[in-house]
Amino acid sequence: MTKTNPAPAPAAPVFRTVTLDTPIVRPTGDVATIQLRKPRSGELRSLSLVDLGQLKVDALIKLIPRISVPTLSEPEVANMETADLLACGAEIGGFLLQKSQRTDALDR
Repeated sequence: MTKTNPAPAPAAPVFRTVTLDTPIVRPTGDVATIQLRKPRSGELRSLSLVDLGQLKVDALIKLIPRISVPTLSEPEVANMETADLLACGAEIGGFLLQKSQRTDALDR
């Protein structure tokens, strides 16, 4: 009888919190803080990793609605203050690095 190893459990999602300088106004209540979940490969479909790494606005506008809690719409992301979009982009950029690269970047 051959024993097989069970499939590894999926890793728990990784979240980063971004406090917005300018809250997103909604009829149900303003959104002042969002959480961004580390994207999985499927959520990067039709996006260029190079564009995300360069924090290109169009790529961020497409990705943030896929990974934000609460879920933001593309028009909401497109209307964010520039500094808030950049803060989200910085967190997303960190998600794209391997653990060893994140450590190297922090050591510099």
